Amino acid sequence: MTNEAAHQKGWQIFEVVVGLPFLAAIGLQLGLPIPFPSTSLMPIILAVGIVLIVAGVLFVSLARREFARLDQPTDPGLTTNKIITNGVFSYSRNPLYLGGFLFLTGIALVFRITWAFILLVPAGVACHILLIMPEEKYLAARFGDQYLEYTATVRRWIGRK
Repeated sequence: MTNEAAHQKGWQIFEVVVGLPFLAAIGLQLGLPIPFPSTSLMPIILAVGIVLIVAGVLFVSLARREFARLDQPTDPGLTTNKIITNGVFSYSRNPLYLGGFLFLTGIALVFRITWAFILLVPAGVACHILLIMPEEKYLAARFGDQYLEYTATVRRWIGRK
């Protein structure tokens, strides 16, 4: 990895910062289960989980397609040459992370992994501090006003300003 990248350490990726706590949640659910609330709304909860899984996969797929279309790396340990502002990036500055969280939340609902709801909160904070903040600092330094204009119009997670 070069010094001209958002992250300098190989572990600074979503799969580690958020994926490992999610795997821990699965292990905890198996070893020290917290019962998922039983309710007559379970069919709706299952449907919401499936919708979140599909939405997560869609966000990640669309974001990766934009990265590939513009020949940009998805690995934040590699140098980027362009800010991607079209497609799904016109609605989210972090569609890969958003998609990942939607997907994992959907999995947690479908499989009733109560621990995931506990561990995804600190994982989300860690994602913000360890991944998003350095990426935003890197992009602001690398692209200056162009990046600041982008952040002024597109929210970090979802929506336009």
